[in-house]
Amino acid sequence: MKVKGNRLGRGDRSTMKLLPLLVVVALGLATVVVSAGPQTIECWFVEDAGGGGLSKKPATLLLRHGPRGPPPRPDLDPKLYFKVDDPAGMLLAAFRRYPAGAHAPHCEMSSYIPFPASAKWARGLSPQQNCSRALDGDWLMVSVSGTVFSLSSLLRPLPEPQREPVFITMATVVLTVLTRHPAPRIHLGKDAVLDLRFAYAPPALEDAPSVASGPPPFGLEWRRQHRGKGHLLLAAIPGLLEKMPPAREKAVAFAAWDDDNDPWGPWTGNGTLWLPAVSPSQEGVYLATVHLPYLQGQVSLELTVHKPPRVSLTPAPIVWAAPGEAPPELLCLVSHFYPEEGLEVEWELRGGPEGSSRKAEGKTWVSTVRHHSDGSVSQSGHLQLPPVTDKQHGVRYACRVRHPSLPSSGRSAEVTLEVAGFSGPSIEDGIGLFLSAFLLLGLFKALGWMAAYLTIPKILKEKASATSLTVPKDEKVPGLNPSSSSV
Repeated sequence: MKVKGNRLGRGDRSTMKLLPLLVVVALGLATVVVSAGPQTIECWFVEDAGGGGLSKKPATLLLRHGPRGPPPRPDLDPKLYFKVDDPAGMLLAAFRRYPAGAHAPHCEMSSYIPFPASAKWARGLSPQQNCSRALDGDWLMVSVSGTVFSLSSLLRPLPEPQREPVFITMATVVLTVLTRHPAPRIHLGKDAVLDLRFAYAPPALEDAPSVASGPPPFGLEWRRQHRGKGHLLLAAIPGLLEKMPPAREKAVAFAAWDDDNDPWGPWTGNGTLWLPAVSPSQEGVYLATVHLPYLQGQVSLELTVHKPPRVSLTPAPIVWAAPGEAPPELLCLVSHFYPEEGLEVEWELRGGPEGSSRKAEGKTWVSTVRHHSDGSVSQSGHLQLPPVTDKQHGVRYACRVRHPSLPSSGRSAEVTLEVAGFSGPSIEDGIGLFLSAFLLLGLFKALGWMAAYLTIPKILKEKASATSLTVPKDEKVPGLNPSSSSV
């Protein structure tokens, strides 16, 4: 008895050949995703040392590990070696996108105790002063700051370290507040958008009471601190408009949970702040706080305002001087820039016998600052040149301006020095002479036409007078005819 085997068609055979390739590609993509970002974050655990001092101990957040499990860290206290579980994924996603060449962020952690919000407007979030039993136990506040992002997270560690295969403490991320633009740099007069995102994963404990579906109520607070002063810009509880302090400086916040959240969590939300037409007075450190019942997370952003200057040079484009005489003073106007600090005006001499650019000789100074209504300022640089020689004919004087709002090369304007008697007529001079001659010729013709127009009536008048006094030869005038005789 023969058993016939199944035969594969051409399409099936192609599919079978592609399967190993697809598996390899999938594994490669998985490897890229898993291996992105740092594996661990080194932190400092800060606690009160008594007497007003603080003590710092090394700690580490393990974000991911290989198939062999967490790497051993004999240099750490097992209670300060944390394996991170992030149900909402916001903390881990932030580090997965961390650039490989960027400096490591600064990380600090400390113990945290859940408590109701102290602000009057946020007391409605926690009507009961006693925290839920689900919030019992140890808590950690982790603050990470850097140039790429800043975040704060509340972690719920297990009471004792686990061995798998090394001693390590399991910690679950409950609340994360994140900004991807911790140092916004805004052009003067433009709108500022201060980014803020947050995520919440409710604690999952066996003895915790069942909770209603949907995210909990939250409060959003934005404050600004500048030169030792701070004040509330905006406070909001979505869905509650009563008893809210009014927003200042026309600030608007997009405060809401995301629409695509799962009813049972975790949940993500948006608390981005919008400031219209920023001015220098709005510079400073902005503190964004997300309030949940008995839990708070806060990040800081440092907003700076800038405006690059306009640079112009007078007299320009040519300055004239005779040999042995000093050219007129050069004025470099640096107008409407911000901030006032950091301005540098340099004078350069370009071209001439030596060819290369070098520092210009002469007396230099900078004027006082002039303030404008929009908050920008203006200054002018001055250069008083010494007497020139014929060898300096054709050189270019340039003022180069450097300012924090400009690229490292700065911005410059230049003028050409013409020494009298050492330059032949240029094409521009020829064109100017031709136009001048053309205009003079037209003027002469116009004057001739005007003179002719004024002369013609006078000639006609004289001719008319002469005609009236002339008598024709064949006309007889009474009393004057010699052939006539009296009777």
